[in-house]
Amino acid sequence: MDIKQCRYFIAIAEERQITAAARRLHMAQPPLSQQLKLMEDELGVALFERKGRSMELTQAGRSFYDYAVTMTKYMEEAVMEMQSFRYGIRGKLSLGINTISDRLIPQALQQFRTTHPQVTYKIQQNESAQLCQLLGEGKIELACVRMPVKTEQYEVLHLPQEALFYISSTPLKSADERGIYFQKLADIPLLLPSTEGLGMFELILQKFREHHVIPSIAGECSDINMLLELVRLGFASSIVPHTVLQLYHEHPFHIYRIQDAQSAVDSALVWHRNRHLSKPAQHFVQLVQELLPSSSV
Repeated sequence: MDIKQCRYFIAIAEERQITAAARRLHMAQPPLSQQLKLMEDELGVALFERKGRSMELTQAGRSFYDYAVTMTKYMEEAVMEMQSFRYGIRGKLSLGINTISDRLIPQALQQFRTTHPQVTYKIQQNESAQLCQLLGEGKIELACVRMPVKTEQYEVLHLPQEALFYISSTPLKSADERGIYFQKLADIPLLLPSTEGLGMFELILQKFREHHVIPSIAGECSDINMLLELVRLGFASSIVPHTVLQLYHEHPFHIYRIQDAQSAVDSALVWHRNRHLSKPAQHFVQLVQELLPSSSV
């Protein structure tokens, strides 16, 4: 039995279907089924019980899963360490960034670049749900996501909370520049960031629901540059986190901080609990921890 077979077994155990595991491993289903049979023959025990279309771990399978995860973790760590010696570098930082990223992460990357000049980077942008999927598939090591996400499989480093702001090309008649409340926004057409059912879009809708307000949604836009230009032209108004205002401060908007209690949004740096983190990823997490303020913004 080799490490590759352990990875096959882990994929089947986590996906609970041969078809889904084969898709995750980018291989055909018959060879994967054959590898599972070879493993069970070699171990002399059944690792799975087939219940309809689902595959459930047996007691032996649950025990072997823990060993398989540990073995692959240490093997991946050993390979990464040897590669750092072979190539004379410190490896690659593989990081997923939410469509509207927390402002702390670019600062951390800049400082990390200074202290780790030989590290290379793979930075991907996507919605939080897709980033979690990429973490599960092992395509990235770390992800900056907007909360809430299901965190059972992840280690979570919470980042500072951010206030939400209403932005528009025209001033609100019933408010001053200091702030506004969700109740005042009910009848205003809003173009929300992100994509319906995902990320910031769903998070903002949840804030409206918490205040028993039904918003007037004109649509969604996952391209922040486009969204802000449409707001500038008077196409619709929007609600965005503080990060957007910092990154795009040159836009001439009327800006109102949403003052309702619990209106702040959360983000976090997450990584898979059962997968080894490379040295660059470990050092980056440590740096982000050091940069965290004592209290949320």
